[in-house]
Amino acid sequence: MKRILFTLSAAAVLCSPLYSLAQAKLVEKVTRKGNEVVIPYEKYQLPNGLTVIVHEDHSDPIVHVDVTYHVGSAREEIGKSGFAHFFEHMMFQGSDNVADEQHFKIITEAGGTLNGTTNRDRTNYFETVPANQLEKMLWLEADRMGFLLDAVTQQKFEVQRATVKNERGQRYDNVPYGLVSEVAARNLYPYGHPYSWLTIGYVEDLNRVNVNDLKNFFLRWYGPNNAVLTVGGDVNAKDVVKLAEKYFGSIPRGPEVAPMSLPIPVIENDRYISMMDNYAKLPQLRMVYPTPPMYTQEEVALDVLAEIIGQGKNSILYKNLVKTQTAVNANAFNSTTELSGEFVLSVTPFPGQKLAEVEKMLRDAFREFEKRGVTDDDIAKFRSQAEAQAIRGLENVSGKVSQLAAYQTFTGNANFIGKDLARYTSVTKEDVMKAYSKYIKEKPAVIVSVLTKGNENNLAAPDNYTVSSEGYKAPDYGYNGLKYVKAKDNFERSKLPGNGANPVVTVPPYWRETVAGTVNAIGSKSDEIPVVTFQLKFKGGRMMDALDPSRTGLANMFSTMMDEDTKNYTAEDFSNELDKLGSSISVYTTDDATVVNVQSLKKNLDRTVKLLEER
Repeated sequence: MKRILFTLSAAAVLCSPLYSLAQAKLVEKVTRKGNEVVIPYEKYQLPNGLTVIVHEDHSDPIVHVDVTYHVGSAREEIGKSGFAHFFEHMMFQGSDNVADEQHFKIITEAGGTLNGTTNRDRTNYFETVPANQLEKMLWLEADRMGFLLDAVTQQKFEVQRATVKNERGQRYDNVPYGLVSEVAARNLYPYGHPYSWLTIGYVEDLNRVNVNDLKNFFLRWYGPNNAVLTVGGDVNAKDVVKLAEKYFGSIPRGPEVAPMSLPIPVIENDRYISMMDNYAKLPQLRMVYPTPPMYTQEEVALDVLAEIIGQGKNSILYKNLVKTQTAVNANAFNSTTELSGEFVLSVTPFPGQKLAEVEKMLRDAFREFEKRGVTDDDIAKFRSQAEAQAIRGLENVSGKVSQLAAYQTFTGNANFIGKDLARYTSVTKEDVMKAYSKYIKEKPAVIVSVLTKGNENNLAAPDNYTVSSEGYKAPDYGYNGLKYVKAKDNFERSKLPGNGANPVVTVPPYWRETVAGTVNAIGSKSDEIPVVTFQLKFKGGRMMDALDPSRTGLANMFSTMMDEDTKNYTAEDFSNELDKLGSSISVYTTDDATVVNVQSLKKNLDRTVKLLEER
């Protein structure tokens, strides 16, 4: 077993000056030039290390606030898994100046929505509210960043511990195939590697920890210098910065957080693992190959490979396994995170299929890919989809804010969208074949056989691997000597900020026309992004079934059949043509109408409409 070491450093907690002296420094200002794909913003840094990013978008009177902490389950120590996600729960349970259960109440009564999410590498908290509620949101976020721990009680701790354990049961332990990812990760990564357990953590770890362990986790990782505050919407950057200085500026800097870097796991031979699933009715086979982390060029090449192998109706796995009714589903994807990636193939076969045969089919799929290669159409389709996805991600404020926060957290460059898009639009056939040869072709994998009751012997192959802790040395995570130091303010922080001026909703101009003499059309023009979206609505939906009970379900069947072959295209070919344009056409039925939704990049609209006419 390869010996792994983590290097983490911690420094003493330092106190910042009062907020009136915590002047933010302008680090960067990004504006759009021409038609480039960019999210304009201003970036500042407070003396305590907090990064503040502001994106102005005055199209709607709303604001989206995101605080991302660069800590996820990858910063947990073995034996104390699940802390990052556990702490996400605790962050909603009140702080010095926010009473129990008031966090949700304040935001919802302000007309907003909120949530928090945790993954392997980061935890984020976010709210979308009317623009006049901005100060209140920053006050809330600052209070739980700087004034949380005294409000963390044993009772709250126990309630949330039970909540997290219940969540694990509902999402993992007691659902079909819920534990497959956990088994695969545990056997893919070396013992002690923080990706070897899921973000939800193990129940036994949750049971053994105490409230002081949780408080230490906060003190170690939740300092302002390990966070990014991103605000977007109908705001003025200078106003946002002043509020950030006021509410966040006096919060003491936390211990220093060194970047984490670990090698991609090395597997010498295929690792066969089996697991019983008491909830699954059908067996499943999962193959996992270690791959490079996110934001690498090889990540993109492997994304293309996954699409060819097992995504969509034109993929090899769909054609060979699903369409032939060998498998209920079969797919491939390349999942990447900060430290590494995983190329995954997953097949759920129909009853009677042997997992050993399924494994052979997967290996045959790779051989078919080698003969087939990567076509110009594959690359064109992938590039168009990537461009369309990047542009559509700019449609709303929350999407833009989330993207800025992620880029800043993981690359240190909030203006990474151009480089990120270039990775996708520049990928070549040669890149894909090189990545395939380097990471997949004839390389060993973790192969998990998911067994069901009565079919305990349906293994791809006998188990041949056991996790070993040999050579593992626990790192120093930097928990010694941590102290809780509260901010000192020259204003009354306990006072809930009031509302700003009532927002004014400006309805965009729109037009009405009668097309072809009978079609009533209404539309509006927006120059924010080069995307065209339109909807066709035909009267008559599911309620029409009542006119003739013998034809119940006809409306739904019609919309379903609209996804099948047309006169000139098979369903697979039609889907492929849409993908090459980065466009979408969907048909569905409501109670009183049949609806057709179309979305296209502006430059591809004519060709998309031609496909709509065909359908």
